Amino acid sequence: MSEADHEATVRRINELARKAKTTGLTDEELDERNELRRKYIDSFKSSLRSQLDNIKFVDENADAENKG
Repeated sequence: MSEADHEATVRRINELARKAKTTGLTDEELDERNELRRKYIDSFKSSLRSQLDNIKFVDENADAENKG
């Protein structure tokens, strides 16, 4: 999801959340909200997974033992 798509998704989720608290949501809006939330969560998970896949573990103690 591009940054612009992400921002638009978050903005729309927030709009629907405000409306849900005041006047309530129609069935169509509930479906839209659920779809947008799923899209946001999937994007977040994908981003997190990518970050975790790029972590390199370094054990400084093991390096010192191998040199000595």
